[in-house]
Amino acid sequence: MSITMAPSDWFDLLTHFLSLSLLAIGGAITTAPDMHRYLVDQRQWLSDGQFTGSIALAQAAPGPNVLFIALLGWNVGVNAAGGLGAGWAAAGLGGLGVLLAMLGIMLPSTTLTFAVARWGHKNRELRAVRAFKQGMAPIVIALLAATGWILAASHGSGLDHWPLWLLTVVVTVLVWKTRLHMLWLLGGGALLGALGWV
Repeated sequence: MSITMAPSDWFDLLTHFLSLSLLAIGGAITTAPDMHRYLVDQRQWLSDGQFTGSIALAQAAPGPNVLFIALLGWNVGVNAAGGLGAGWAAAGLGGLGVLLAMLGIMLPSTTLTFAVARWGHKNRELRAVRAFKQGMAPIVIALLAATGWILAASHGSGLDHWPLWLLTVVVTVLVWKTRLHMLWLLGGGALLGALGWV
């Protein structure tokens, strides 16, 4: 995929991730629906496959959840260079995309988290602090559900994709009702995918 990006587009990428950083309650993955809207649907800097592939690769890799942001930025940069065949230009613009995306998603939330955590720890017995923590739980769950919906729907929503939807429901119930380790579920999904069943 090849795209053209002006300096103002790079600035827009940074500012969009800066704004999403303040909405990332529950982690950066909760803002994936808006990232998809912006990067894939609105700006068309990424294909749907690149978006979902970035999230899947980052989730499968060891390390923090936020790594998918770096992959999204990398893919935007590589696309701006004209693809991986562009050599050093792809690596350079990919690095710029990583830098801007990660700086944008990390700087505001890290600064705010540090300040609020210090204040919240000093005032942890206040009723308002306890109510805020309890009130945020449903919001985080809803944002995670929206992310899961977008990732599942990107593979098709028709009846011909019923095995994928069935797997999604089964895994959701298993996560909710059991203490089965997530790696077993990931391994099972990988096996079903390798066999071509989903």
